[in-house]
Amino acid sequence: MKVCTDACLFGAFFSEKIPAGSRVLDIGSGTGLLMLMLAQKHNGTIAGIELAPSSFRQSQQNIARSKWAERLEVFSGDARDLAFPYKYDLIISNPPFFEGDLPAASHLQNLAKHSQELTLSALLETIDANLEGSGSFGVLLPYHRTSYFEELASARHFYLREKLLVRQTPGHDYFRSILHFSRDNTGADQHPVGGLHELTIKGSDGSYSREFIELLKDYYLYL
Repeated sequence: MKVCTDACLFGAFFSEKIPAGSRVLDIGSGTGLLMLMLAQKHNGTIAGIELAPSSFRQSQQNIARSKWAERLEVFSGDARDLAFPYKYDLIISNPPFFEGDLPAASHLQNLAKHSQELTLSALLETIDANLEGSGSFGVLLPYHRTSYFEELASARHFYLREKLLVRQTPGHDYFRSILHFSRDNTGADQHPVGGLHELTIKGSDGSYSREFIELLKDYYLYL
């Protein structure tokens, strides 16, 4: 499970939100895509943790070949069990998507796409334990899991600061949610692309939307 459009949106969305010098953690960092996207615009340290050994090895290779390698570190293992060296100012996660849905045939795809290993409740517990008191966190979720996750987060006294709903075209329903939470309930609702809280990837003619281009122009080669 490597590069996909919604993960790129997620990385670009948070790349503009990190205060200078902050420590960032990516839970379930995969092959390092989000870490590298954030490193392109953030001058602080970025850590990742990945359970699948093959993804962990590839993330090490990707990081070593990047020009930001000295600021990036990736751990191998289960985020629920690791004693991280610090608490973090921002935690992001593109977690296993389909808790309780039909599993894929491949075991590796199950780890990447299904929350058998890390439920949304366990993810929140891990975030809570490793987030600075003044920090915030972001998640990318299937749209149909949004309300459920918001309820879980609220029960842990996290407050929703921003919500971006994503759909493929004007004729499609929403399929992903990008959510930004903190422990502070006074945060302003400010989205980096003109105050929008929904984003359509492509117009009816099949071309990328203005909002999509604005958010991804620093990452995609041909926008």
